[in-house]
Amino acid sequence: MSTTILGLDKEKTIGLVNELNTLLANFQVYYQNVRGLHWNIKGKNFFELHVKFEEFYTDAQEKVDMIAERILTLHGTPLHTFNDYTKLASVPVGKNISNDEEAVKLVVTSLAELLKIERSILELSDEADDEGTNSMMSDFISEQEKTLWMMNAWLG
Repeated sequence: MSTTILGLDKEKTIGLVNELNTLLANFQVYYQNVRGLHWNIKGKNFFELHVKFEEFYTDAQEKVDMIAERILTLHGTPLHTFNDYTKLASVPVGKNISNDEEAVKLVVTSLAELLKIERSILELSDEADDEGTNSMMSDFISEQEKTLWMMNAWLG
């Protein structure tokens, strides 16, 4: 078995980098979605959701950086063009959403999609004995599960 400088199987690491780039692409779409929701939200829940969406896009921006840096740590190259992101992303694109319920539903759908990808990466990182990626995915998952629960509670 050929290993990286980190002591990880090179072949498994390549697979992880590919999946992390998929997650990166999806987080970039999610980031842009919640940024747009923050800008465009209207109605009686404006103040509450405007602040919440800012919290979400700030968090997403941090996670984008963490994912890209993990890819670099694994000696990969993080994707960095919108063209690459749109080709790989499965998170739905939200355009011109200003309705509160529609906005929160987009967040719920997006987080559910991100969780699927993260769980897949968690499984791959476990198989590769990649504790760094494994730990990051575990943290993302537990945080997003709670957010998903809260957003679903908001929807009623």
